[in-house]
Amino acid sequence: ISRFARNTLDCLKYIRQLKEKNIPVYFEKENINTLDSKGEILLTIMASLAQQESQSLSQNVKLGIQYRYQQGKIHINHNRFLGYTKDKDGNLVIVPEEAEIVKRIYREYLEGSSMLQIARGLEADGILTGAGNHRWHTSTINKILRNEKYIGDALLQKTYTVDFLSKKRVANNGIVPQYYVENSHEPIIPREIYMQVQEELVRRRCVHISKNGKKRNYSNNHPLSQMVFCGKCHEVFRRVHWNNRGKKSIVWRCVSRLENTGLFCTASTILEDTLKEKIVEAINIAVSGKNSFLAILKKNIETVLNEDLDESTADIDKRLEELQAELIQKANSKEVYNNIVNEIYRLRDLRQETLSRNALRQDKRDRIAEMTDFLDMQTGDITEFDDKLVRKLVEKAIVYDDRIMIEFKSGLEIEVNL
Repeated sequence: ISRFARNTLDCLKYIRQLKEKNIPVYFEKENINTLDSKGEILLTIMASLAQQESQSLSQNVKLGIQYRYQQGKIHINHNRFLGYTKDKDGNLVIVPEEAEIVKRIYREYLEGSSMLQIARGLEADGILTGAGNHRWHTSTINKILRNEKYIGDALLQKTYTVDFLSKKRVANNGIVPQYYVENSHEPIIPREIYMQVQEELVRRRCVHISKNGKKRNYSNNHPLSQMVFCGKCHEVFRRVHWNNRGKKSIVWRCVSRLENTGLFCTASTILEDTLKEKIVEAINIAVSGKNSFLAILKKNIETVLNEDLDESTADIDKRLEELQAELIQKANSKEVYNNIVNEIYRLRDLRQETLSRNALRQDKRDRIAEMTDFLDMQTGDITEFDDKLVRKLVEKAIVYDDRIMIEFKSGLEIEVNL
């Protein structure tokens, strides 16, 4: 019975269904026959005992897992974990071929690709998911971009089992404790790159907010989406297909002229071909005058390195270790430790903010370095609009009636006449 009846209700249900077909279940050890009139009563009593045994065992296993979490010992299922496997000692180790796929996903996202574009690119190259599937979903890309395990950390107990009978697991939203273990294994992604991706995930949720409160989410339908702004009302420009007297054309127009944004705008409409030509012209101006622009970039690099020095988290980490030791001491002696807990939470938030600021500074340095490398390597003018190059170098284009201001991610600004 202890093997058959871990769930009393299920046990009785199936035995009664068998009894209706005149099929008995005979338990040899307990000498119980379910067709006997006394069989079901004994079975109910002994099945409930078996269920309690199962519940007790489940609770013991759960406590054992939580104790290992408290000791910082991670337990991760690696069967569908892209980039990692386990060695004979159970430690996470990097799979080089899969690690390159993870790095590609992070790199393409920071270069401006959407999650859908990344997924389609992986499918086109015949790359399999961590589960061995050919089909990539945006939710899979999203989980990879948010997974702290790729920087060598591990957040434990993200999900938990609701009850031992159904075995159903749900997301842990504070019902049971979570444990964050730093530097638990070898990282695939540098911490600063991971932080840049987290900042970009937040930025793409709301690229621009109109005066009427409407949020403009990130779009990657076109290389210039969310990059062209109005010089008059500061709203975004939208790509529009025109059919003027039978003549079809693609133009960019201020969104205030297309919908109610709470602003009145008289900004001119600009042809897409003209917009592309002017962006290429601005890039060529930077190339032709690269000697002077390289001097500006060099100055920008010095400014970023000297004035925006990265803030160290060493002091915060040291203080956190002291507070955690003090917390354990007070908890063991059953003293009040609420103030210590609040200070630990405050320092953790401060540490996260510091890491985010450092990531933004590093991103600024990377953008300046990209522009510097481009100008160094480029020997002649660009003859046509390059989607990837524009996404990589250009931050925004501000359209006025008689000119366009091109702002590069490196901090350079070049004005071209219309």
